[in-house]
Amino acid sequence: MNEVVQDQLLEELERILHSQNTRKLETFIKKIRPFDRALLFERLSNIVWKKRITEALDNSGKAELLSHLHPEDQVLAISFIERSVLGSVLDEMQNDDLARMLDHLQNDQAETLVKVMSPEEADIVQKILSYPEESAGRLMTNRVVWINPEMTVTEAVQKLRQYSKIFETIHYLYVVNDKHQIEGVVSYRDLLLAEQDDLIKRIMSDNVMSVKSYIDQEEVARLIEQYDLIAMPVVDDNEKLIGLITVDDVIDVLIQEATEDIERLSGSGKEITFKTNAFTAFARRLPWLVLLLFIGLVSGSIISGFEETLASVVALAFFMPMIAGMTGNTGTQSLAVVVRGLTTNRIDKLTVTKLLIRELLVGIMIGATCGVLIAAIGYFWQGSITIGLIVGLSLLTTLIIGTLAGTIIPLILHRFKIDPAIASGPLITTLNDILSLLIYFGIATALLTRFPI
Repeated sequence: MNEVVQDQLLEELERILHSQNTRKLETFIKKIRPFDRALLFERLSNIVWKKRITEALDNSGKAELLSHLHPEDQVLAISFIERSVLGSVLDEMQNDDLARMLDHLQNDQAETLVKVMSPEEADIVQKILSYPEESAGRLMTNRVVWINPEMTVTEAVQKLRQYSKIFETIHYLYVVNDKHQIEGVVSYRDLLLAEQDDLIKRIMSDNVMSVKSYIDQEEVARLIEQYDLIAMPVVDDNEKLIGLITVDDVIDVLIQEATEDIERLSGSGKEITFKTNAFTAFARRLPWLVLLLFIGLVSGSIISGFEETLASVVALAFFMPMIAGMTGNTGTQSLAVVVRGLTTNRIDKLTVTKLLIRELLVGIMIGATCGVLIAAIGYFWQGSITIGLIVGLSLLTTLIIGTLAGTIIPLILHRFKIDPAIASGPLITTLNDILSLLIYFGIATALLTRFPI
């Protein structure tokens, strides 16, 4: 839903709420998709109106609303739901959505909600929460259709119809043996094309890909993307089918991981949203900036060490910001390329070697192009070949080093099992500032000694 449509719906919703026409409100809310419903709920500033919307939904609608709200609004919506129906609402939520919501709540709040759920659903959710954070186990739902290989197509379809309302997806039916281990998979298309009396074992595919419950969610997302899957079954150490991860969950993972990488690349480290208060945003940003502040002092000491060179040719100061800025820019570009590539490629010596050679060539070509251009500008502006050579050679060298630094640092971190996104843009930029100034004034001192102006 685009912003214009959303604004129009919000205005209409507010008019209905003003009129206090409950039947009209129920009719209006039912026409809106669950995700859009949550957006409108969050945009309303009147808490009484939010309560009326929650009360206008049936249990299924309340469950969908909770699934799409942000944590702070989930707590608010829960407070509007009567305790007598709260358990039924929570039972209707998808296991993975419910586990994610409980994970964001305070321990006492989560325990209170678990107590009102049915024992069976509560056990399932607590089992999901026992898996490591950002693992396949945390991401999965246990609502997966499984059938027996000795079933006929008719029997499989009957089971599918029987449980269709409670399962998250019916694209695949997984075939399991008596030990609940996966033996094959049947698609909905396979069932439609098969004869009614065909046995499942004759039409199933035994080429089934699965993941263990403790596998990192990024690896699951990578596999689903690479093999164009709609869903991925999750198994335990005994190869028993315990859950399913669907493609919509993977999209959430990709957005989450991309957001985390951007936060680290920007140096904020933790999530900062539009709703984060000023003090929290300050506390999350400050540590990185203080660290970079002290690292940046090195730049000042480098400049003071070359005071004589700078005093002899004042024009050198004009090119300092450009040299440092361009070096930081190329380093950040390479860093972004590598961080993105590490999430979609397997890393081995051959891949790393090819990447380093490519980035070296890119750095040389960019450096040569920009170096020649700035050398010409320096020469025509100052009328000095020496100035042109200084800025041209400096830019060529620093751009090559900046490109390689932005490539090598995240690879080293990845090698030592550290999230490469932690090599944030500000850190790369600051380190490249130091290197660029050393190179710039080093070249300037050497050339001015031999070719004084």
